[in-house]
Amino acid sequence: MTTNVTVVIGAGSIGQAIARRVSAGKHVLLADLRLENAEAAAKVLSEAGFDVSTTIVDISSRTSVQALVETATALGQVTGLIHAAGVSPTQAPPATILRVDLYGTALVLEAFGNVIAPGGAGVVISSQSGHRLPALTAEQDKALATTPVEELLALPMLQPDQVPDPLHAYQVSKRANSLRVKAEAVRWGRRGARVNAISPGIIMTPLAKDELTGPRGAGYRRMMEGCPAKRVGTPDEVGAVGALLLGPEGTFITGSDFLMDGGVTASHFYGDLAPRHVSQ
Repeated sequence: MTTNVTVVIGAGSIGQAIARRVSAGKHVLLADLRLENAEAAAKVLSEAGFDVSTTIVDISSRTSVQALVETATALGQVTGLIHAAGVSPTQAPPATILRVDLYGTALVLEAFGNVIAPGGAGVVISSQSGHRLPALTAEQDKALATTPVEELLALPMLQPDQVPDPLHAYQVSKRANSLRVKAEAVRWGRRGARVNAISPGIIMTPLAKDELTGPRGAGYRRMMEGCPAKRVGTPDEVGAVGALLLGPEGTFITGSDFLMDGGVTASHFYGDLAPRHVSQ
């Protein structure tokens, strides 16, 4: 009997929350840049009855991602991909953010799109930030969606003079994630598989705690207080959406990006968080 495998890239709380909902009776392969993170998550999942193994992956390296694909396919057929790895604006400079969050995500989608099983599905954890970047041109959208992976970082719009700060790099990367998922859904569909993205707002994870205590902490607190939900989200809430997208009730959904941010983006454009324009 063939083993069905769920691959989780980024062994943090969001990846775990989704995996718990969709991996009963499957093998869970937890991959993280730091093996100790994957092993800590594996201990929790295995004690909850899941069949788990761990490995290291650096999503900014084609060699490393390909090794992960080979490890996963040796275990069985990959029926689920949960891509939840990335770095935040407080954690890295612009070049690293683009290499990990933009290039790395495109690389993962390409590599696993080559092996995903018929009936399988993937989900990319993106961010609300991509929804607050001003509109790009149609040409820029297409370039981010369809440029061959190894040519992405050479795009003129991604050069240092165009992406001067970490927040802009993060917003561009997350917009690219959404566009890339849309384009990859066409290719995954030829294998009978689906892929979608989730763009969470402030979800209480270690990464969010870094941001709340970092230089952008005041802005984060303002978002929490000024949005309709008046609170942060939880990994389990993201897990519920992930379960829909990966499960049998989501089989008509592919190429989509689900914004779940407690209304922060809505408030940014139309509410208390909207930029205030000063009359000249």
